[in-house]
Amino acid sequence: MFRISQYLRELDAAIRSGAWPAVRTPRPSGPVVIWNLIRRCNLTCKHCYALSADHDYAGELSKAEVDTVMDDLKAYQVPVLILSGGEPLMRPDLFEIAERAKAMRFYTGLSTNGTLIDAHCADRIAATGFDYVGISLDGLKATHDKFRRLDGAFDRSLAAVRLLRARGVKVGLRFTMTALNQQDLPALLALMREEQVDKFYFSHLNYAGRGNIHRGKDSQFAATRQAMELLFERAWQSVQEGREEDYVTGNNDADGPFLLQWVAARWPEWAEALRERLVAWGGNSSGVNIANIDNLGNVHPDTMWWHHSLGNVRERPFSAIWSDTSDPLMAGLKAHPRPVGGRCAGCRHFAICGGNTRVRAQQLTGDAWAEDPGCYLDDEEIGLAAGADAARVALAPFGRRESEHA
Repeated sequence: MFRISQYLRELDAAIRSGAWPAVRTPRPSGPVVIWNLIRRCNLTCKHCYALSADHDYAGELSKAEVDTVMDDLKAYQVPVLILSGGEPLMRPDLFEIAERAKAMRFYTGLSTNGTLIDAHCADRIAATGFDYVGISLDGLKATHDKFRRLDGAFDRSLAAVRLLRARGVKVGLRFTMTALNQQDLPALLALMREEQVDKFYFSHLNYAGRGNIHRGKDSQFAATRQAMELLFERAWQSVQEGREEDYVTGNNDADGPFLLQWVAARWPEWAEALRERLVAWGGNSSGVNIANIDNLGNVHPDTMWWHHSLGNVRERPFSAIWSDTSDPLMAGLKAHPRPVGGRCAGCRHFAICGGNTRVRAQQLTGDAWAEDPGCYLDDEEIGLAAGADAARVALAPFGRRESEHA
């Protein structure tokens, strides 16, 4: 996750004080765990990485097994649990799991489509004490309902936002941009402010599950750059106006170098200080600071790697699986620097982005260490000779053979 607002608040403090603020380095801990407790979902969204549908899936972890895993996660110093699905609210014991997580002092988030949240459910969410609830909106009504394949989905999700806000729950909107919904981003940002939503999470399209099918229609680089500039401008405006809004992005670590470039064009005297902060961030953290456990107990480097299991928590504790680098993918992800190739290897911003998103490279080339084809920076921006783009991996459409294995 790339925290735009955090860096711009630091920039604002530097401009005001004349010195970049000292930032406390957090103590080493385990990874943030995104936990897909259930695969069943009441929707069949076009870009679902879990390929969920509205039916039961056999073999999911029981409550007793979840408790055992949770004990191990706590001992391994995992700080954050994001409870997800499918649609997690369809799991009957979700609130029992969340209450236990809160009692164990995990930062506990809920990732939901929001359509099942009525007043009673909102009361339970508030009473449970979730630290954060992310609700997915793919655009305004017509766009969102088309993506979610359900008429009325937008109205129900927006109603959920309002119900939770009325109960003092911290809420964020989650938006995955493709060429099919990019036109709705400005209006969605306006809606966020109208509804006094706390956070906006902008996700670049990643190639997993149904999202893989849309990669041939991925929002191309010019549109991505425009979207990021809009987010930077909105976040900076928010900082200047003293608003408690957070703008973050995910699934494309080129956002770090692009923000550095945006800042350098406006406040060149602060570019080096920001660069130092971004190098400390280090870019993509799949397999290092972000982890995924799926509904069957399989562990993955992140949620987009469901086609690659590192092990199962029924057979080995998560802590043992996560510490094991005998898997070549895990060894490469934990390596510093990572063994990337192509234009990523020669990029002058490699220390910032860490080679960007490895699953995109793997899905398009079969090689997890090839260049990330989703990088939207051009040759000059990354320090390569002009014209090197001609040899880039293309954003090819999803093929029939690949779809059989997604």
